[in-house]
Amino acid sequence: MAEISASMVMELRQRTGLGMMECKKALTETAGDLAKAEELLRIKSGAKASKAADRVAAEGVIGLAVGADGKSGAIVEVNCETDFVAKNDEFRAFAAEVAAVVVRDDPADLAALGAAKLPSGDTVEARRIALVQKIGENMTVRRYARRVAAGRLASYVHGVRIGVMVDVAGGDDTLGKDLAMHIAASKPLAVDRTGVAADVVERERSIAAARAAESGKPANIVEKMVEGAVAKFLAEVTLTGQAFVKGDGKQTVAELLKQKGATVNGFTMYVVGEGIEKRKDDFAAEVAAMAKA
Repeated sequence: MAEISASMVMELRQRTGLGMMECKKALTETAGDLAKAEELLRIKSGAKASKAADRVAAEGVIGLAVGADGKSGAIVEVNCETDFVAKNDEFRAFAAEVAAVVVRDDPADLAALGAAKLPSGDTVEARRIALVQKIGENMTVRRYARRVAAGRLASYVHGVRIGVMVDVAGGDDTLGKDLAMHIAASKPLAVDRTGVAADVVERERSIAAARAAESGKPANIVEKMVEGAVAKFLAEVTLTGQAFVKGDGKQTVAELLKQKGATVNGFTMYVVGEGIEKRKDDFAAEVAAMAKA
């Protein structure tokens, strides 16, 4: 039987918001498989899906730049090893410069971005290496995106860890900024349900079906329960289905857009460290190993 560590139980608790004993039991039933344990708890206890932002581990900053035309913009993620370096002014300035280069040059890939020239005349890669040597910590330009708006480009950076660009047609500048802030706060997966990946929808449908089947209700009722659960999920993870964060909680973003005579053509959101596993040092284990040595 797989050993269930306290750290595994704590991580599952953070993902699901459920009690320690429930999480430990689920991990035991799934032989320590975190993903399977999370899905099991969602079926049995109705726990919500964990958000990628809750599992963010890597350090770094988001750099964002908008072109003079107000339609072109870029967002980049530059990573470092510690939160201390993420607060460094030179490191943050580098991320902003890289974003401006992406707007200007529209590089084909990260290699092309690394070879692009900064206003100083240095290449992005040469500047990165110089910063590594000066600060003494590894840094990487992890990813970037460039967007040219069909309407008007609005942007927002929350602190330095979440960045958003949103393409809005109609409305005013305030609406665009509010929508960008809403996206940073609510982290939708897509503008509307048509943009949610089919495999994501099917996963939610299977979880809802397993949960509904345990109710013991007739098949026709179970089917309605499943469809209702999927509809609720899609409302929660799509921009237009979500309740507008600056409102009273009753108005959806779709209703707000209709009121303002506006539409959202698309958005890009980056969260620092999204999808990256950060190394977790076990100090006690290290001390024990040193003692044995």
